[in-house]
Order: sequence, then C-alpha cells, then structure tokens
Amino acid sequence: MRTIAEINDKISQKKAVVWTVEELKARVLEKGIQAVTKEVDVVTTGTFEPMESSGAILNLGHTDPPIKIRRCWLDGVPAYSGFGAVDLYLGATEVAEAQDGEEIRERGGGHAIADLIAGKPIHLRAIGQVTDCYPRATFETTLTKDTINQFYLYNPRNLYQNFIVGVNGGDRPLFTYLGPLQPHLGNAVYSNPGAISPLLNDPELDLIGPGTRIFLGGGIGYVAWEGTQHFPKQKRLPNKTPIGPAATLALIGDAKQMNPRWVRGCYFHNYGPSLMLGVGVPLPILNEQVVLHCAVQDQDVVAPIVDFAIPRRVRPTFGLVSYAQLKTGRITLEGKPVRTAPLASIFFSRQVALELKHWIESGEFTLTESVIPLPMDRSFLPQNLWGSQLSLE
Repeated sequence: MRTIAEINDKISQKKAVVWTVEELKARVLEKGIQAVTKEVDVVTTGTFEPMESSGAILNLGHTDPPIKIRRCWLDGVPAYSGFGAVDLYLGATEVAEAQDGEEIRERGGGHAIADLIAGKPIHLRAIGQVTDCYPRATFETTLTKDTINQFYLYNPRNLYQNFIVGVNGGDRPLFTYLGPLQPHLGNAVYSNPGAISPLLNDPELDLIGPGTRIFLGGGIGYVAWEGTQHFPKQKRLPNKTPIGPAATLALIGDAKQMNPRWVRGCYFHNYGPSLMLGVGVPLPILNEQVVLHCAVQDQDVVAPIVDFAIPRRVRPTFGLVSYAQLKTGRITLEGKPVRTAPLASIFFSRQVALELKHWIESGEFTLTESVIPLPMDRSFLPQNLWGSQLSLE
C-alpha cells in the first residue's frame, strides 16, 4: 500500500501518522487490521536493557612525538589497541584494574563509555611500542568526547529477538548476567520486554537490515550487520515469533550525539560490569502484514524457563511461559509461586518508543531501506570439542 519514499515525503511535511507499537496494538483490538493499516504510516518500538556485547571505537589523535599504543587504560579499564597507533576499542564488560593489576569489578567499560557520553573527563594511561616512526614510550592525559577525533559505538550483538527466563533450582544463590538468582526457585528473571521489543514486531526481519536507521543511545544509529550469535532458525510459534534467543543485530552510531539518559554503565553483583542501552526501531507500515505482525500481544509470545543451577551450555528447562504471565509478577513452577522481575526497564522501553515517535512527527528522523536482507538461514554453532586438536603423530 505504501513505500518508504512516500512515508518519508509525509514525514518531511510533518503529516505522517506515527504511533508507538503499544498504541497500534490497542487500536488493532478496537478497529481491526485493515482499518489500522489505512490509518498509520510508522510504528515505533523500543527497549532499554543491558546489552553487554557492546563497545566503543575511539581515535585519540597523534601525540608529539607520536606513540604506537600497545597497552592502554581508560579510567583504569583496559582498552584493546591492536589495530592502529591511536585507535582503541573499549568493551562494555571489560573490568577496571587497580594499579597493582587487581580487578575492580564494580566498574568497567560501560561506565567509562557512559561517562564520556555525559561529557565527563576520563583518565588515559598508555604504553607504546617504540619504533622509528613512533618513538614515544608512554603517554598520560585526560580525555573528553570533545578532545578525541572519532567516538562511536560499535556493538557486535544487540537487540536479541527474544531471550530466556533464568531460575535457580539449586541450593545456593547464583550471580549471573541476569542478576542474582535465588536458590530453590526463589525468583525468575526475564530480560526481554516482550511484545513491545523491536524484533518481535518484525519476526521475519522483512523491514530491518543493514542500513536501517534507528534510535541508538539517544542519537541516530544504524544496523551494521547481523549480530553475533544470530540464530533466526530458532523454533517459532505459528505467529512467527521465536520461542527463545533468535535473531540479533550489530549496531553502530556516533556516541558524540548520544544522551546519557539512554546510555548507562551498570554492574551485576559478583558477575561484572555491563551497559544499559536504549534502542528504538521504526517500522514502516507498508501493508497489512506489517500490522498483523505488530499486533502481537504479550500472551502470544513465550520464552523458555532455564535452570542456571546446572553448569552446562544446554540446561534443563521448566517449559515455556508467556510474557503476559511473566508481567503479572508471579509464575508457578513445580506447584509453587515464583516471583518474576524484568531485567529490561519496561518504563524506559516505552519512553524510547515515544521519543522516537516525536522525532519522526517533527520531521527530524526519516526512514531508510536496508541495503541487503539479513540472513534467515543461520545455524548456531557451539564449541563442542574440548582441549587441543593437535596430534603428535
């Protein structure tokens, strides 16, 4: 019924009809798929959750005399320096070190990235490899986002299309990437915000691919590629939504444009640092099929309940549970009520979608078409072989 070019023309004239995905879901229940398709041009989705497979590329600019950095710390957090004299990659989950080399797990790369985005100064300490063209051996200074050349996020794996629910059937507390899991099924933690999550509203990735413009950390970003652990061949329900972790996206965006409201360092007790990140994806309403997918409700999307007490890659599950059940605050496992809590902020996820809606309505944000489709035939390849594969024969 529509093209992206036609929608962008309406956006430029500030005439586009834009709804958040929750508004669309409510209107579909009132008016039906066909009527809603005729009425709306763009739907906005959002999430605000920990995305630990994230990080930042920084270019510091050359010193005088020049230095070829081979070891580097930003506010005590080691940064990778193996691909250019003054290029760095700062991972969100890298752990800060004290001067004696001990880890300080409460602070990490996500905190340093968030501080830079907030305009705060951070300390740089670097050790160089002395060469004829890079004679400097060490360098120490204070940086801000305004005193470096490039500063952009490049996140290898964000926006999981669904995930798991973590529980602990053992007899001691477990400290995980989902946060603390209490023993004897004391709680259950889910990380995906459910039916408002971006990729669950485009389950077959018909609208999203490399080149798609998105809301990233309060600035404009893009889908760069498929994400690591991209697994679109996950089993799916008849409505095409996956029953567990499935597709992922690699994202990129200029961190100098970002807003500290949407990029925050965080720490998981006895696990380590990470990064809370707001991501919003606009979905153009091109036809009724798009609306049908966006109309999915929390009761129509499920996730597996996984027992972290079993120290294996493939853990036993307690079956599937709907996000509608999870969001009530309690589920029943083995005949007992278990408290549930989201790792994602449902409130801030809604706020991301709302802010992106305002950007589009004001003509500040137009849509892009992906340059190629994302692959939908990727299998997940685990590392099943243990130890050295070398033979002495």
